[in-house]
Amino acid sequence: MAATDVTPLSAASAPDVQATFCSTLVDQWLRLGVRHAVVAPGSRSTPMALALTERDDIAVHVVHDERVAAFTALGLAVTEPGGPRAAPALLLCTSGTAAANFLPAIAEAGLSEIPMIVLTADRPEELRGVGAPQTIDQIELYGSHVRWFHDPGVPDAAGAGEWRTLAATAFSRSGRGPVHVNLPFREPLVGAPLALPASIDAGGPDEEDGRVDRDASLLDRVDAGTWKSAVSTAERGLILVGGMHGIDLADVSELEAATGWPVVADPQSGRRRHTGVASIDALLRVDGASEEFLPDVIVRIGRPSASKLLAQWTARPEPLLIQVGGPGRIDPSGSVAATSSMRELIDAAAGRLVSGEWRSALEAAGRRADAVIEAELAKQEALTEPSTARTLVDHLPIGAQLTVSSSMPVRDVEWFGGRTGFVHANRGANGIDGVVSTALGRALARPVGSPPSFVLIGDLAFVHDSNALVALNRRGVDLRIVVIDNDGGGIFSFLPQSTLLAHERFEELFGTPLGTDVLALAAGHGIDTSTAGTVAELTAQIVRPGPWVCRVPSDRERNVEVHDAIHEAVRRAFRDAGR
Repeated sequence: MAATDVTPLSAASAPDVQATFCSTLVDQWLRLGVRHAVVAPGSRSTPMALALTERDDIAVHVVHDERVAAFTALGLAVTEPGGPRAAPALLLCTSGTAAANFLPAIAEAGLSEIPMIVLTADRPEELRGVGAPQTIDQIELYGSHVRWFHDPGVPDAAGAGEWRTLAATAFSRSGRGPVHVNLPFREPLVGAPLALPASIDAGGPDEEDGRVDRDASLLDRVDAGTWKSAVSTAERGLILVGGMHGIDLADVSELEAATGWPVVADPQSGRRRHTGVASIDALLRVDGASEEFLPDVIVRIGRPSASKLLAQWTARPEPLLIQVGGPGRIDPSGSVAATSSMRELIDAAAGRLVSGEWRSALEAAGRRADAVIEAELAKQEALTEPSTARTLVDHLPIGAQLTVSSSMPVRDVEWFGGRTGFVHANRGANGIDGVVSTALGRALARPVGSPPSFVLIGDLAFVHDSNALVALNRRGVDLRIVVIDNDGGGIFSFLPQSTLLAHERFEELFGTPLGTDVLALAAGHGIDTSTAGTVAELTAQIVRPGPWVCRVPSDRERNVEVHDAIHEAVRRAFRDAGR
């Protein structure tokens, strides 16, 4: 630590006070477990940037684009389901619109309960609202998207006794999402840190943030006795495990054993490898299947999946829907009958008789749908969007990470990816922005020499986040990016707009062809590039060390036909079997 000057703080110059203030915050955050900072460079943030780079016990990642920086900080704190909660990354920028560019990632972090400590430098009070350059109103800039906001004012020696408490409070409040500390600094901005105030004892992250109604039972539509009775007696039950659930996976297994009910797990759940039904979306498209397999009770853990069909089936009035976990309140269809903890559910199921007939029937149907999908994908000599997802999932190196875009890639992995390991997608706000940046953050969070990190993304989202490629070759990460290039927004081809609008108007507003050479874009950043048109070519590419970008060409209209053909093959297989 560089602070060795013994000059009393009360006698120090203003720049030295600012430097000591910043060094104190950084020291306290490091004592609490922070290990990464992302800095979007600028002038007004100089005191904090210098305090960060003075330390050799924190990794400082300089990222030129503020939106990329924010999603990188988000990715640094993403953890796998059932794993320990990550410490927040520090996210720093200068004053003005730089801070506004943090908002998309902050919104995602807030909705996904991902910890983050956002530090925005600002002009001092006397330079606000008077036309000073690079100045906007940064007070409560992020509104309800952050768990806590504080502006301590320009650092003053008289307040030194509160500096560590400020850092500890910000860390504590970040346990369930981002917090925002606005830091006004006066020029001169370069000072020398003096002796730091004495350290303090501080606890870990506060699991309660004061903004979300944690007593969700107040919203229940049935009393506890009703749903507990259903859990203890119902034969036809289903356990849905979604993403970002915050639930111990061992408890999911215990509930599964106690009830005897089948599990349908989202790729983002961390439970997909052990699920009984991996192709529920395809199965529900089979004639009569949605009625035949309609359960009496559904336990949904965490978020709903990306499948609209599954969401509609879950929202039907017949099943009793019990919600467990968040993030926040999960009831987009207004159909949740009750909320519960895992322990309450396990206790309610204790001692029940488990026949297994219902589970066996559903899982057998699921295996048949899986087999048909696998056979249909195997017939495709040229890569399609579904077979790209399946090939990537099937050939991931052991321990590799996979981050997917929130549009079609996450659906293709869910529908056709089989029994995947944990897959991350930014499904809090479901935006297409920041996908590569999030994957970059996840890769930077791993020790040097770790297995590679992969991205599956469409060309629109890739171009949208292409600034994440800046200086990628210098970051020391093995990031391998597969871009499905259908020249526009492929997911819109599956929506009613594609048939209700004239082709020209649809292309103008929704198809939105880019005309961008994604490989030339990557090559402009000095990144290796390739194209894969077959499964064999993609399989060979997957094992090559990164960073690289691999383009898989696709056609949006043809992609709709491919999806329809796979679903029809599943339906036909069940019809031919006499269903």
